[in-house]
Amino acid sequence: MILIIDFGSQYNQLIARRVREHHVYCRIEPPWISLAEIKALAPEGIILSGGPASIYEKNSPRVDIEIFNLGIPILGICYGMQYMADALGGEVKRAEKREYGLAELRIKDATGIFYGIEKKTNCWMSHGDTITRLPKGFSVTASTVSTGVAATENPLKRFYGLQFHPEVVHTPMGKTMLKNFLIDTCGCRKTWTMKSFIKESVREVRALAGDKKVILGLSGGVDSSVTALLLHQAIGRQLICIFVDNGLLRQGEAEQVKRLFKEHFKMNLRFVSAKRMFLNLLKGVVDPEKKRKIIGRAFIEVFEKEAHKLQGVKFLAQGTLYPDIIESRSTFGGPSAVIKSHHNVGGLPKNMKLKLIEPLKHLFKDEVRVLGKKLGLPEDLIWRQPFPGPGLAIRIIGDVTQARLSILRKLDTILLEEIKENGLYRKLWQSFAVLLPLKSVGIMGDQRTYEHITAIRAVTSTDAMTADWARLPHSLLGKISNRIINEVKGVNRVVYDISSKPPSTIEWE
Repeated sequence: MILIIDFGSQYNQLIARRVREHHVYCRIEPPWISLAEIKALAPEGIILSGGPASIYEKNSPRVDIEIFNLGIPILGICYGMQYMADALGGEVKRAEKREYGLAELRIKDATGIFYGIEKKTNCWMSHGDTITRLPKGFSVTASTVSTGVAATENPLKRFYGLQFHPEVVHTPMGKTMLKNFLIDTCGCRKTWTMKSFIKESVREVRALAGDKKVILGLSGGVDSSVTALLLHQAIGRQLICIFVDNGLLRQGEAEQVKRLFKEHFKMNLRFVSAKRMFLNLLKGVVDPEKKRKIIGRAFIEVFEKEAHKLQGVKFLAQGTLYPDIIESRSTFGGPSAVIKSHHNVGGLPKNMKLKLIEPLKHLFKDEVRVLGKKLGLPEDLIWRQPFPGPGLAIRIIGDVTQARLSILRKLDTILLEEIKENGLYRKLWQSFAVLLPLKSVGIMGDQRTYEHITAIRAVTSTDAMTADWARLPHSLLGKISNRIINEVKGVNRVVYDISSKPPSTIEWE
């Protein structure tokens, strides 16, 4: 097992993902974890993540310095390396020249963590500080034009530091570097798989839930569906799935959920119609954060109301994934910046009576799909594109009304039909329509029109942490536009979103 200390980097879960790709189990813990807790976990090695702080700042995050006396290998990445240097007697100062983006790494000795790697390779830098004096026993193992200490090591102690990020795809040999640390230096065995994840998750859920009932808001999306199957395998009929028709769903979703989970998987499934409630709460609300929090609170209110009708319900399960958490919380073990809240993690009231079960909270979407396949979920649902928890409410910019929802459902249906018809559905991370709070002048049948504008959004990604706009064929965009304008009453203009994440987010709200 590898312990990852989270100093607040938005890449830290990518480190965990890379570790898991080598079939090694890992845990992410905050820097305030105690030494006793670390010893109880008995890790084979520790990875210190990056983070936005500077080590010389007041209240910069730090882990117990005694980790360096445990006799196990430690790898520091970016801020993690700077913390290691500072803690062991080195010195870190603000760099004269900051380094962000791609850089050429010049390796002095292709051994240890750099075993099997060419002496010149690319790496991804993101730092404004640099090590100006190394601790005793450390030497420089790699540098760049702008950074003298791009990598360092103390081979006797088995301490390693990388100023760059080996976990991102922009460091092409980063996976090999991590493999050298995990397998060769730490001596980890490749025993972590989705099969072992299922076994461990089932054990944890059974231990946590005991004989109490668990309710789950089942939307029919990949995340909640996989959560439902995993919990059903763990506790069977103790799981009560609640499908809330909030009036913000796409065409035909309610019927699909009922057929699959109630009739095929024979789950304990309850339907709640709350369309009027949600629309009334959202009336006149245009701020996206308010929309998300209203929807989140309303979901919890519905769940608790349903729970009162049942005996022995103590837990609320959610299909929360790591990207949801990292974009929502200012601290997930470290001072990460808030980007936007998700209904799973941003709208929960402080006085909520139910305890949370989130078995997927350390997984990325592609890992959840692998898990879903192992659990027997149908292929068409496994590869369903992500759909936001707040539903169509955050794809309607501005006021959410029944009329605007009706228009957006038609837009969505046409878009997905064409994307699937052209064999692009599984190649795209997401593709959807956004209804804008704008109208434009048009001409239809020799008459002036003044109607809605819709934006089409299609992106490619592997984990939703970054995304690029999809280069859809012009002929396809033309057909989508033609169908929308001809078939959807109330829309006379279609635009295509060509922004990437970052700086934009995938969803507009």
